[in-house]
Amino acid sequence: MLGVIQRVKSASVSVAGEKIAEIGRGFLLLVGVTNTDTGDDARYIAEKTAHLRVFEDENGKMNRSLDEVNGAVLAVSQFTLCGDARKGHRPSFASAAPGAQAEPLYDAVCRLLREQGVSVACGRFGADMQVELVNDGPVTILLSSDRRF
Repeated sequence: MLGVIQRVKSASVSVAGEKIAEIGRGFLLLVGVTNTDTGDDARYIAEKTAHLRVFEDENGKMNRSLDEVNGAVLAVSQFTLCGDARKGHRPSFASAAPGAQAEPLYDAVCRLLREQGVSVACGRFGADMQVELVNDGPVTILLSSDRRF
């Protein structure tokens, strides 16, 4: 499972012109599910996201977590994270999980974050979404449950 975390001042997601979710300060979490992922991968991504310390403390050091800054997460499914563009110019999505496998794992990431006390807003799985964000920093962190990063 892949995750891209962007520290944001605000973020929202719209579908068909209707805003369906938004947060203030926190993380935009893009989630890509591969065809080998399990619940353990969802747990890894959720735990890393919940406890990642990339918000500044009183000394200007990235040392605070979501909980310490009353932050939230906007989680958005994004199968294109699983694209392999090493060959040619058109990415292969062969490693992306099919929707029936990916959706429950994406939902699990959201549920596991909530179980850790994180306020979570979610995009709509499989929808054509428009995501808006005000990046803070910018700070962008790549997560991989198979520890590629």
